[in-house]
Amino acid sequence: MTKKNRKFHKGDKVSWKSHGSEAVGRVEKEITSRTEAGGRTVDASPDDPQYQVRSEKSGGRAVHRPGALREEEPGDD
Repeated sequence: MTKKNRKFHKGDKVSWKSHGSEAVGRVEKEITSRTEAGGRTVDASPDDPQYQVRSEKSGGRAVHRPGALREEEPGDD
């Protein structure tokens, strides 16, 4: 499975680049349709999903494509 096509699940611990540093948090949900999330319009589809994540440090929410996320450890859910 390529990085772009990687599937994440609710509760997975992931990291991503954020403002020149690395953020760590958990996947809250998979987004598979056009919607408003993370303060922007998310143009997702079943073939091109995006993931809403929540930062452990700030509690802030963001939305990222699978290629921008790296799994840190298996989810607890």
